[in-house]
Amino acid sequence: METVLVGTGKRVIVSDDRPTVIIGERINPTGKKKLSAALSAGDLDVVHREALAQTDTGAHVLDVNVGAAGVDEVDLLPRAVKLVMETVDVPHCIDTANPAAMTAALKVYRELAPEGKPLINSVNGEEAHLESVLPLVSEYGAAVIGLCMDDDGIPEEPERRLAVAAKIVERAASLGIPREDIVIDCLALTMGADSKAGWKTLETIRMVKAELGVNITLGASNVSIGLPAREVINGAFIAMAIYT
Repeated sequence: METVLVGTGKRVIVSDDRPTVIIGERINPTGKKKLSAALSAGDLDVVHREALAQTDTGAHVLDVNVGAAGVDEVDLLPRAVKLVMETVDVPHCIDTANPAAMTAALKVYRELAPEGKPLINSVNGEEAHLESVLPLVSEYGAAVIGLCMDDDGIPEEPERRLAVAAKIVERAASLGIPREDIVIDCLALTMGADSKAGWKTLETIRMVKAELGVNITLGASNVSIGLPAREVINGAFIAMAIYT
């Protein structure tokens, strides 16, 4: 199963028999006061710097998110995507919950990279989300991250997370979106709140791979939030997730 992503110059393939693909997530204002302030002021200089810094240190794909308080995402997200595409040639992971902003960003991506293929972040099992995001995936020939959560939130049981993933894959298929263009996020939650959180994520990964065969992505560092020695925990968890 190969998920192909294409930027203005680089082609990245996500597959079990290839090295793990790293998505750089520094262009995201969540928890970053300076970046949030800059984006709110329409200042994209920091976006330019972060794009260069992340690719220089090994990121294969760059997440682009401008969702700070007071930001008009419909205006700013396509501008940020354009800037990053003009700065580096790696594929983008376009990250917004605003369908209009996503559409505007995808139009820019297509204009600058007619043969390009971005990753959309993201769709989940909520009916409204499926209906608003999947048609964009189909129209623009993108790949998409599918989150194992639905109208009832994030399921505790791996079996229920698998069911959400299966629903996303099935609905995507009904729109002609191939299975290789769905990358499932089995959702890492902090073990500080639930000592079994890491196991639940790893078991979900195992089940999704066995039952659906799709590729996997993960915000792995979430597993250590609120705990000491986070780098050690993250390193061990990432290794287990990759092996699974």
